[in-house]
This record gives sequence, structure tokens and C-alpha cells, in this order.
Amino acid sequence: MPCLYNLSMPTTEAPEFSLQRPLASALLAIRAVLFSPRRFYLNFPVEGPLREPAVFVLVVGAVTGFLAAAVAIVSNLIFGELSAGEVGVTVLEALLFALLSPFAVGVVAAIYLLSIRTFVGKVGTFTEVYRLAAYAFGAMILAWIPIVGAFVVTYVLMVLMGIAVRTVYRTSFLTAVVTALVGFLPVSLALIWLRVTTAGLTSW
Repeated sequence: MPCLYNLSMPTTEAPEFSLQRPLASALLAIRAVLFSPRRFYLNFPVEGPLREPAVFVLVVGAVTGFLAAAVAIVSNLIFGELSAGEVGVTVLEALLFALLSPFAVGVVAAIYLLSIRTFVGKVGTFTEVYRLAAYAFGAMILAWIPIVGAFVVTYVLMVLMGIAVRTVYRTSFLTAVVTALVGFLPVSLALIWLRVTTAGLTSW
């Protein structure tokens, strides 16, 4: 059944990640999500494949993980607290972040789909919401920047996903905020628990 969400949208589709042009298409998608998210989701085809968005998440996760690891290593080196063990742990964390990013976006998509079905109505599929969340994840490319990184997850889950829900599923502002907030809370609590647990394990 054809999607009816974007019948009144312009014919120019939002830039998506392409395996044929990985670098150029990834940069276009990230720029669109960061600087004009509403226009991006207005022109976004929710029906589409999962492979390209999943690979896009993997690419963003790999770049972000690498840059975060580099910043951590340089910071420790400057303050004279760098050891081979710390380098190994930092690199391992970066690798795990990259590899687990597509799975994490899948968990986020499942939670937000439940929230959408609860507050918006019987609309959306897992594939659609995964695609929305995958490109919102593009903003995580800024997560390695000190201070800025602390707010990126909230921006992705609340602001970008809120814009995506409101734009794609034609909801009111209040409904979009509530939907995004209900999706944001369990994900943020899980991230806090994971961070605390990881910190406890690495301190041994």
C-alpha cells in the first residue's frame, strides 16, 4: 500500500545515504539533518530499505567513535595520564560504539514506534521509524566535541525525532513533544545505566 504521509510534499526527496557514493551522500544527509531537519523530513520517503540507513549509522558511529577516542587519548597524553591499558580500553570502546550503533538505533526505533502507536495512532512500521531514527543519528557526528557531546543525544532523541514525528505523521506540536519525550525517557535511563556500569567495570 503506498504511503500517504507525504502526498503534498515537494517532489525533491531528502538526501539519503548511498552505497555508490558513501562519503558524498553521508555528508549531504548529515548537513541536511543538522541545518534543515524540518525540510529533510518533509521530503523524506519513509518507505524504503533498511540497509542503507543501517550502513549510514555504522559509518557515523565509526567516525564518531574514532574522533572521540582520539580526543580522549590526546587529553590523557596532555595531562600525563596515558597508559597502554587506557589506550586499549579507549579504542575498544570506540570499536564497540561503532559496531553496536545500528543495533542501538533499532532499539530506539522499537521504543519510538510504541510511543507513536500510543500517542499518534496506528501508523508507522518498524522500518519507517528505523529510517527516521537512523538519519537523526547523523547528528551524533558531533558527539566527540567536548561539552557539545553532552547535549547531542538529547538533541537527537527529543528535537530531531520530535520534528520527524510531527512532520512525517502530521501531528500537533504537543503530540510530537509527548511522543518524543516518552520515547526519550527509557532510552536516556538505559544510557545512564550503561555508562555507570561501564565506568564501574573499567575502574577495576
